Amino acid sequence: MLSYRTIADAEVALGRSLTSAEALWFDYSAAKSDYFLFCHNILFLFLIFSLAPLPTVMLDLARPAGSDRFKIQPKVRLSSSEILKCYKDVMKMFFLVVGPLQLVSYPTVKMIGIRTGLPLPSLWEILAQLLVYFMIEDYTNYWLHRWLHCKWGYEKIHKVHHEYTAPIGFAAPYAHWAEILILGIPSFLGPAIVPGHMITLWLWIALRQIEAIETHSGYELPWSPAKYIPFYGGAEFHDYHHYVGGLSHSNFASVFTYCDFIYGSDKGYRYQKKILGKMKEEWRTGNSTQDLKAD
Repeated sequence: MLSYRTIADAEVALGRSLTSAEALWFDYSAAKSDYFLFCHNILFLFLIFSLAPLPTVMLDLARPAGSDRFKIQPKVRLSSSEILKCYKDVMKMFFLVVGPLQLVSYPTVKMIGIRTGLPLPSLWEILAQLLVYFMIEDYTNYWLHRWLHCKWGYEKIHKVHHEYTAPIGFAAPYAHWAEILILGIPSFLGPAIVPGHMITLWLWIALRQIEAIETHSGYELPWSPAKYIPFYGGAEFHDYHHYVGGLSHSNFASVFTYCDFIYGSDKGYRYQKKILGKMKEEWRTGNSTQDLKAD
């Protein structure tokens, strides 16, 4: 809730006129509590979990001509009933764990200094904070994800997420309740270390979930803007992690690839890419007699 009764009061306090974005924010948020604004996350997550996976899920079901070449594991297909079951399981966990967790986490969000007032952050401030959030989340998620692949962590918790060896977008948040809590820590660390505006927090939570859905989509689409982000892993990178499954010691990163490269946990993936590249070249040239084990 803003501390100004009118836009004129806000302009006097700031010593300048409000921008159009600030005027819109004032009109929307002035009479709403900070808790109510924070709880928008629940609605955003519901819409993202429900709508963001639909394009590639519909592509999977309709299978228009030429789409199979973008499917990372084209031989693995889920039926419509299996896809619906995945969505229902995700929604069950959403209403039992994710939503209530959002409701009770507000005091912590308030404590770290997430603000709702004016002035609004500049575009550059938002972009800089989002970059910091992604870097912090990526590094801490990498190590927690590796821990979840130890014998105990995998058998007790993480194997639920790996039930989908060829993931779909709806399977991105499909996980054991304990994993949701554990991997929620990296998502919260960035805003805790570099607190910003509530709008920045909304964007962070939305973008992180959309990114997770994209990397679990099962499709490597050539027009994806993520292809132009340096060190971005993407769907193919993470799909290999699911393909290998419980024995996987590769591709633990959630967003970027630098941790896997630095710590050598992408060697299996890079070797497979090398072999597949050689096979494709042989098929293209018609030379299929070369021994692929020579390397």
